[in-house]
Amino acid sequence: MIDRQGRARRAAGALESAVLAVLRSADGPLTPTEIQAALGRELAYNTVHTILTRLQEKGAVTRSRARYAPVKGAAEEAADRMREALASSPEHGEILQRFVTALSGDEEAALRAALDASRKRR
Repeated sequence: MIDRQGRARRAAGALESAVLAVLRSADGPLTPTEIQAALGRELAYNTVHTILTRLQEKGAVTRSRARYAPVKGAAEEAADRMREALASSPEHGEILQRFVTALSGDEEAALRAALDASRKRR
Protein backbone atom coordinates (compact mmCIF):
# COMPACT_ATOMS: atom_id res chain seq x y z
CA MET A 1 0.00 0.00 0.00
CA ILE A 2 1.22 3.52 -0.81
CA ASP A 3 0.49 6.56 1.38
CA ARG A 4 -0.36 10.07 0.20
CA GLN A 5 3.32 11.02 -0.06
CA GLY A 6 4.04 8.05 -2.34
CA ARG A 7 5.83 6.02 0.37
CA ALA A 8 5.27 2.33 0.94
CA ARG A 9 3.16 1.66 4.03
CA ARG A 10 3.81 -1.17 6.44
CA ALA A 11 1.37 -4.04 6.65
CA ALA A 12 -1.01 -3.91 9.59
CA GLY A 13 0.73 -5.18 12.70
CA ALA A 14 4.20 -5.17 11.13
CA LEU A 15 5.53 -2.49 13.46
CA GLU A 16 4.02 -4.21 16.51
CA SER A 17 5.72 -7.44 15.44
CA ALA A 18 9.03 -5.64 14.97
CA VAL A 19 8.82 -4.05 18.43
CA LEU A 20 7.98 -7.41 20.02
CA ALA A 21 10.91 -9.02 18.20
CA VAL A 22 13.27 -6.39 19.61
CA LEU A 23 11.91 -6.90 23.13
CA ARG A 24 12.14 -10.69 22.89
CA SER A 25 15.74 -10.57 21.71
CA ALA A 26 16.81 -8.23 24.52
CA ASP A 27 18.44 -9.37 27.75
CA GLY A 28 15.89 -7.39 29.77
CA PRO A 29 13.28 -4.65 29.61
CA LEU A 30 13.95 -1.74 27.24
CA THR A 31 13.01 1.92 27.08
CA PRO A 32 11.21 3.32 24.04
CA THR A 33 14.45 5.09 23.05
CA GLU A 34 16.37 1.79 23.15
CA ILE A 35 13.68 0.12 21.05
CA GLN A 36 13.72 3.01 18.59
CA ALA A 37 17.50 2.64 18.20
CA ALA A 38 17.30 -1.14 17.83
CA LEU A 39 14.75 -0.87 15.03
CA GLY A 40 17.24 1.20 13.06
CA ARG A 41 14.50 3.03 11.24
CA GLU A 42 13.45 6.61 10.87
CA LEU A 43 10.68 6.24 13.45
CA ALA A 44 9.63 9.04 15.71
CA TYR A 45 9.86 8.41 19.44
CA ASN A 46 6.10 9.07 19.65
CA THR A 47 5.43 6.32 17.12
CA VAL A 48 7.39 3.80 19.17
CA HIS A 49 5.68 4.94 22.35
CA THR A 50 2.24 4.64 20.70
CA ILE A 51 3.01 1.08 19.57
CA LEU A 52 4.17 0.19 23.09
CA THR A 53 0.99 1.67 24.56
CA ARG A 54 -1.13 -0.41 22.17
CA LEU A 55 0.83 -3.55 22.99
CA GLN A 56 0.40 -2.87 26.71
CA GLU A 57 -3.37 -2.40 26.24
CA LYS A 58 -3.47 -5.76 24.42
CA GLY A 59 -1.58 -7.42 27.28
CA ALA A 60 1.42 -8.24 25.08
CA VAL A 61 3.96 -6.18 27.06
CA THR A 62 4.40 -5.02 30.62
CA ARG A 63 5.76 -1.66 31.74
CA SER A 64 7.83 -0.92 34.82
CA ARG A 65 9.77 2.31 35.37
CA ALA A 66 9.40 3.35 31.71
CA ARG A 67 10.86 0.03 30.56
CA TYR A 68 8.93 -2.53 28.57
CA ALA A 69 9.17 -6.32 28.43
CA PRO A 70 7.18 -8.93 26.50
CA VAL A 71 4.59 -10.90 28.44
CA LYS A 72 5.16 -14.05 26.38
CA GLY A 73 8.06 -15.43 24.43
CA ALA A 74 7.82 -15.98 20.69
CA ALA A 75 7.31 -19.74 21.09
CA GLU A 76 4.49 -19.33 23.59
CA GLU A 77 2.81 -16.73 21.36
CA ALA A 78 3.06 -19.03 18.33
CA ALA A 79 1.65 -21.96 20.33
CA ASP A 80 -1.29 -19.76 21.38
CA ARG A 81 -1.99 -18.91 17.73
CA MET A 82 -1.87 -22.61 16.83
CA ARG A 83 -4.37 -23.43 19.60
CA GLU A 84 -6.62 -20.60 18.37
CA ALA A 85 -6.51 -22.03 14.85
CA LEU A 86 -7.57 -25.44 16.17
CA ALA A 87 -10.33 -23.91 18.29
CA SER A 88 -11.69 -22.03 15.27
CA SER A 89 -12.96 -25.22 13.61
CA PRO A 90 -14.40 -28.57 14.67
CA GLU A 91 -12.17 -30.29 12.08
CA HIS A 92 -9.18 -30.73 14.37
CA GLY A 93 -7.98 -33.90 12.67
CA GLU A 94 -8.00 -32.33 9.23
CA ILE A 95 -6.23 -29.19 10.43
CA LEU A 96 -3.53 -31.23 12.16
CA GLN A 97 -3.14 -33.52 9.13
CA ARG A 98 -2.61 -30.56 6.80
CA PHE A 99 -0.19 -28.99 9.26
CA VAL A 100 1.87 -32.16 9.65
CA THR A 101 2.08 -32.89 5.92
CA ALA A 102 3.58 -29.42 5.35
CA LEU A 103 6.43 -29.95 7.85
CA SER A 104 10.03 -30.37 6.76
CA GLY A 105 11.94 -33.43 7.92
CA ASP A 106 13.61 -31.46 10.70
CA GLU A 107 10.29 -29.97 11.83
CA GLU A 108 8.68 -33.41 11.85
CA ALA A 109 11.52 -34.78 13.96
CA ALA A 110 11.16 -31.87 16.40
CA LEU A 111 7.41 -32.50 16.64
CA ARG A 112 7.98 -36.22 17.29
CA ALA A 113 10.52 -35.36 20.01
CA ALA A 114 8.09 -32.91 21.62
CA LEU A 115 5.29 -35.51 21.58
CA ASP A 116 7.60 -38.14 23.10
CA ALA A 117 8.70 -35.73 25.82
CA SER A 118 5.08 -34.81 26.54
CA ARG A 119 4.11 -38.49 26.91
CA LYS A 120 6.98 -39.10 29.34
CA ARG A 121 5.86 -36.23 31.59
CA ARG A 122 2.36 -37.68 31.96
